This record gives sequence, C-alpha cells and structure tokens, in this order.
Amino acid sequence: DVVETQEHYKSRWRSIWIMYLTMFLSSVGFSIVIMSVWPYLQKIDPTADASFLGWIIASYSIGQMVASPLFGLWSNYRPRREPLVVSTAISVAANCLYAYVHVPHSHNKYYMLTARALVGFGAGNVAVVRSYIAGATSLTERTSAMANTSACQAVGFILGPVFQTCFTLIGEEGITWKLVHLQLNMYTAPVLFGALLGVINIILIFAIFREHRVDDMGRQCKSINFEEESGVLDQDAEGNVDHVAVVAINFLFFVILFVFAVFETIATPLTMDMYSWTRKEAVFYNGIILSVVGIESVIVFLVVKTLSKKTGERAILHGGLLIVLVGFFILLPWGKKLPNIQWQEIKNNSIPRTTSTEMLMPFWSLQAMQLPSNHTVEPVGCPITQSWCLNTPMIYLAQYISSDVLIGLGYPVCNVMSYTLYSKILGPKPQGVYMGWLTASGSGARILGPVFVSQIYTHLGPRWAFSLICGVVVVSLLLLEIVYKRLIAFSVRYGRMQE
Repeated sequence: DVVETQEHYKSRWRSIWIMYLTMFLSSVGFSIVIMSVWPYLQKIDPTADASFLGWIIASYSIGQMVASPLFGLWSNYRPRREPLVVSTAISVAANCLYAYVHVPHSHNKYYMLTARALVGFGAGNVAVVRSYIAGATSLTERTSAMANTSACQAVGFILGPVFQTCFTLIGEEGITWKLVHLQLNMYTAPVLFGALLGVINIILIFAIFREHRVDDMGRQCKSINFEEESGVLDQDAEGNVDHVAVVAINFLFFVILFVFAVFETIATPLTMDMYSWTRKEAVFYNGIILSVVGIESVIVFLVVKTLSKKTGERAILHGGLLIVLVGFFILLPWGKKLPNIQWQEIKNNSIPRTTSTEMLMPFWSLQAMQLPSNHTVEPVGCPITQSWCLNTPMIYLAQYISSDVLIGLGYPVCNVMSYTLYSKILGPKPQGVYMGWLTASGSGARILGPVFVSQIYTHLGPRWAFSLICGVVVVSLLLLEIVYKRLIAFSVRYGRMQE
C-alpha cells in the first residue's frame, strides 16, 4: 500500500475544489439569464412568439443531455483537463454569441436558440466533474464531497438570478461600443459576466487542477487519465459493475429530477389559478418562496453529510423519497371551496388545444397568450377555459407552503444520495460514461417535466397531476425496496471492505 503524502493530499483537494467551482459556474450559466430571456427575445426579434420561448428554455437541457455521455466517454480515456477546458470554452463562446444575437438583421431568435443550446452543451462537463470527484475520493470522503458538489450547484442556481437582478441597474439601453457592435445592457451584461467567470475557470484548471485517483480505501492509484506515472496499479478494479443497481439509480434519479421540474413549473400557474395572483405577484412571491427553498436545500446538503455516517445512504434516500411523496400528497385538493373563476371576455367556450411547440412553454406565457388583445386589466383567477376550475376544490395557501417546505427538504436529500450511491456502486471502474448517462437522464427529466405539466394540469387539473406524481414516487419507492440490498459499494460487494 502506498500511503498518501501531505503534498498529494493537498493537491488532490485543491483539484476537487476546482471541480466545485466548475459545477457552480455551470449552474450559474443556466440561471443567470432565465428571468430576462423572454423580454430580450421580444426586443431582438418581434417575430418570436411565446411558444418559441419554451424551446429556448428546453434547448439548454437538450444540449446537456447530448453532451454529457460524450464528455464522459472522453474523460474515460484522456486527461480530464481536455474535456473540462473544451466544454468551458464552448460555454464562454456561447455566452459571447448570446451577447451578439441582436446584430443579425433576421432570424435573431434562432441565434439565441443556438447560443442557449451551446451553453447547455458546455454544461455537459457536469459528468466529468462528478466522475473526477468519485475517482479522487475514498468511500469515507465520497458522501461529503458529493454533498458539497450538489451544494455548489444549488448555490449557483440561487445566485444566478441575484446577479441578473444586479445587472438590471444598467438598464435596457446601457452602453454601446460601436467599434465591436457590443451592447452592454441588462440582457447582455450577465452572459458576458458568465463568460468572464468561464475564462477564469479555464485559467484555474490549467494552473491548479491535477489528475488524482484513489481507491475506495484512499490508496493512491494510477489510471489512463494520469499525466505522471505515479501511484500503484489498482488491482481492486477487478470485478463487474452491478448493472441492475446502475439502471435502478438512473431511474430513481430521473424520477427525482422529473418531480422537481414539475414542482418548479407548476408554481406560477398554480398560484395564479388558486389565489387570483397577477403574473407579477406570482413571479415575485414564488421567486421569494423558491429562494427560501434554495437556501433550505443548501442547509440540507450540509446536514446530510453528517447524517449519512450514522444511517447510511440507502436509508436517507428512502426517507427523502417519502418526504417528497408527502409533499405532493399534501397538494391534492381536499376542501370544498372552489377557486375564483376568471369570467372576463372568454372567446369560444372550449378548452384551448395545445400544439407541440406550446408544450414546452412556461405557463405564465401560455396564459398571457390566451388573453384577448383588447384587455386593459389583467384577469385573475382560474380561467374557465380549464373546465376543471368549475368542480375542483382550491388548494389552500397553507397546503402550498407546507408542500414547498417538504419538497425543498426531500429533493436535495434524494439528489445527493443518488449521486453518492451511484459512484460507490461503480467503484474503481472509469465513471465518465456512467456519470454522463446519469446527467443525461436528469436533463431528460427536466425536459419532460414541463411537458407533463402543460398537458395534465391544463386539461385535467391539479388532482390528476399530483395524483399521478404521487403514483410515480410510489413506484420509485417500490423499486428502491426491490433493489435495496444491491445498492452497496463495489468494494463491499466483492468483500474487500466492510459496509
């Protein structure tokens, strides 16, 4: 056995911290423009309707879903610095493209779509980050490192809109640098800031990041990724990965991301329908609620590191899924009071059809499109075009707040435990492709979640939508029970370590 030196230990953890930073910047790249995409799209291309916005939002997840397995495969056979630098450079270039989408004389919306898809493609490096951290930590370090990674991702999602809010002080006009056709305003400044952070990230990867790999017991090993011939050959890599456990975790992770995407998507339309909030009120109040949920998630990420040492990851994952189930069960309409009905100037007394391009639209955009053009006062309440509004009891605000708290507690627990268990099941095997598939399943869930909501909620109402979600979570709990004994670390499975 080769005992790890202090110098090697410090270098290994410096590299892991660079991976934390990369994860943080990846999530900032998604959230930093999410509130301003729609007004910017309207400004640069009047031909763009709200349905096109749905595709722009979805393009990020589609790009990440395609790129994750590719970057993961690359990282299995080459030094990880290569896919990390290339992916970050793609994100930097994509952010610069986003800042220039106003320049062409036509088809501006397609340039914006391309820019966001490329930012998502660059974010495929999440698979490389997760696989590196899994390979550079021992079993005892793994849960803590994965929790820190998820916390950095969560903080990035929280701070992105905060950065965007700060940049609104520049205003819509801002400053124009005619020599290079650059407009620095509230829409372009955030992405240029993101590009600058990406450049700093690349510099740090070159300056500080080093390839490190340790086995499950923390002994230094070497692999194809190493640039120096150091360490010992990992003989514990012999053995086959339990693919039943791998598929099970991929399914569970898909469910976890799917239900959270539904939760995020449903917030605005649900509160507008149930509590007669205006679009502005719904965005403002839900923004506050989601920010609090985000802070709650970061606290959970930190607490779960300690808790898992006492109970184990499987039990915590089981508990997290139960909490999510209770959170959605609470959202079911139980009372007798009906929501206020929106009666104003309804044309064609029938439920509007949803086209394939409208399926990915945010709900507030969909409802805005359904309003007659001669409206001067925004109608509030549950639109009569949703026939379920006439017979489905309202969801009380206390139910909604309680559900937010529970889902905000259960989701981060499930997220961290899924990644941790997955990396332990894979053990010393190269994890790049496997992590790529896990990331891709999460991206697919974020695409399908809004589609599910736009269909079921609009046509059948919250009772059907949340009942089906509860059913999906129950199925995932049954699957977890079936494979529970197989969700063990690679080294434990082959008797090299005690559980």
